[in-house]
Amino acid sequence: MQALLSSLSLVLLSATAVAQDTAQAVVETTVRHISRQIAERRPELTADRRELYTLIDRELLPKFDTDYAGRLVLGKSWRNATPEQRKRFVDAFYNFLLRSYSTAILKFDEDQVRFLPARVPPKDGRTVVETEMRMKDGSTVPVIYAMHTTPDGWKAYDVRIEGVSYVQNYRNQFNAEVAARGLDALIGRLERDTADIDAGRKDPERLAPAGRTGS
Repeated sequence: MQALLSSLSLVLLSATAVAQDTAQAVVETTVRHISRQIAERRPELTADRRELYTLIDRELLPKFDTDYAGRLVLGKSWRNATPEQRKRFVDAFYNFLLRSYSTAILKFDEDQVRFLPARVPPKDGRTVVETEMRMKDGSTVPVIYAMHTTPDGWKAYDVRIEGVSYVQNYRNQFNAEVAARGLDALIGRLERDTADIDAGRKDPERLAPAGRTGS
């Protein structure tokens, strides 16, 4: 389940819109748009993984605040990083996530998602969008997206799954790796994993966090 829901974070984190759109409208519109494209092209995208990457990249990269998310994930390591290291990390982390969760994204169905009414008005340019993910066994899992305003409209930067922060989860993992081996080693590992996936040497699903995989 964690791998699937984390992949959905990649889909939903692509949300953005013009300034007058609400964060709620941005997420709902984006979910429907991407899920319908996947539904229409699922056989093609299943057979051609690079085409799947292209579709997700086209919808996600221009709209996701990768720099801000990367800064939050690295935490104190971001402050000590050079501009070159920051850019390499943001690019490497994005490309790693794109490939690691691509298979689960193919299984995404908008009918699984229920959008809850907005309860908290935006404050200081931030808000959350609350949803529920329906699983195969009939249970529901809360999935909450943290969003903030940018010159290009609302963008998401974190997701909480059953109360667990996506950003915090990776921050804990990466901080331990940086402490043990250094930031360049972490960046290099992410870049190598991405290259190994592209070359067919590693299964992308095995690189995603373990957990239930039902949807």
